[in-house]
Parts: sequence; C-alpha cells; structure tokens
Amino acid sequence: MKDLMIVESALLKESSSLRFGMSTRRGGVSPEPLGMNLSFRVNDEVDNVVENRRRLFTALGLDPEAVAIPLQCHSDHIEVVAEPGEYENSDALITNRADLPLVVSVADCLAVILFDPVKHVLAVVHAGWRGTARTIAAKSVVLLTEKFGVSAKDLVAFLSPCAGPCCYEVGHEVADVFAKEHVRQRDGRLYFDLKKANADQLLMSGVPEANIEVSPSCTICNPDLFHSFRRDGSRSGRMMAVACLLDGKGA
Repeated sequence: MKDLMIVESALLKESSSLRFGMSTRRGGVSPEPLGMNLSFRVNDEVDNVVENRRRLFTALGLDPEAVAIPLQCHSDHIEVVAEPGEYENSDALITNRADLPLVVSVADCLAVILFDPVKHVLAVVHAGWRGTARTIAAKSVVLLTEKFGVSAKDLVAFLSPCAGPCCYEVGHEVADVFAKEHVRQRDGRLYFDLKKANADQLLMSGVPEANIEVSPSCTICNPDLFHSFRRDGSRSGRMMAVACLLDGKGA
C-alpha cells in the first residue's frame, strides 16, 4: 500500500468531524491499466476490486462494509440516506448520520462534496455534463436547506479532479446547453469547463466563493495519476470520492 495516493481537500481537512479522500489510479492490485480500480462494473476481477476498496477505506480509517453508494445514471436524483447500501438511479446522497461513508464513482465526471459544519450535514454529488445541465449541485443545496435547515453561507465545498477545459472537447449538442462562459473555443473546437459550471451553480445558490475549493487537476491529461474514460475507454478503471461524518452530532 506504500504507493497508494489519495487526493485531499484543504478546506474539508480543516474540520475534525469530517473525513474525506478521493482515490487515484495508484496503489491498487488490479493489472494495469486498471491499477487502483474501485468499480465492479468494468472488466476487473471481483477480488481485485474488493482489495482495492479495502486499501482505500483502511487508509481513510473507514469501514468499507458500511458504505452508502449511488448506482449512478447521470440524473438529478438525490437521496437522503441513513443506512449503508446501494441507492438505485441516484447521483447524489445526503446524510446527517455519523459513521456512514458516502461515495461517488468517477472517471472524468466531477465529484462535488458539500459539508455544513454548523448543522453537521454532508452531501456527495456525481456531476457529469448531463447532471450539471440538470443543476444537480444547485438542487443538492436546495435539498440540504429544505430537509436539514442548512444555510448556504455555511457550506464548504470541494470540486474534485475531473475532465478539464484543457481536454474536455464537446460538440454543439453539449456546448449549446450551457452558458458561454462555461465553454471555451480553440482552433475551431469546443471545450467544456465542468468545474466552473458547477462552481457557478454553488455561487448562485449562496455558497461563498471563499468556501469553494476547486481542484486544478484534469483527469484526461494526467494519465499517471487518474483514470479517464474519455482517454482510455473500456480500459479505464474508476476512482471513488469518499466522505464521512465522524462524530455523533447528527441524528
């Protein structure tokens, strides 16, 4: 496990009542190019995935058997959860329960972590371009407010490594869905800024800019560090972003 590498968030790390980490492609037992693959839905051996997950959760000090995980489908469906398990047709999970790790799986899509240290509530969001177009990040803020009385000004957010505007080429069927400031043009080609589109949703929802940390990393142009479906296709593994409330302040 000496080669295991985990992406952290400086903002989220400031809270002693939250644990967060996102895996990379390093430190796993799966044959390359899968490496640290954490998905059972790619061409990998089950035992490899189980061991990879064990390594990640052990490094984070969390129980891999006590996880809530959405069965993602690029929707805007958000589940409020209180128990471990799989949640079908969901792309975001919210909880105020301690010791319940929430997970999203990514390989170019964006993981958005939302944490309220006042109400002690947590959300993890999977946002590809379809979920972003459906404003899943903004809808998660609304649900946090409605269900748990969260104030957007108290939220701390981390936007993970994902496909960046340096590499995320799209067609007009994607570009035309978004505001001009979220699409860049170079040499007659269009590139989508997934992180800015989601950061702007959070800003418009009332999350202070100082409370939003955006990873500068692009999954596509960092092949030594990140899985990327756009780069590697069916040969790509999947990473996980994991967040968990640590004490008993929740219900």
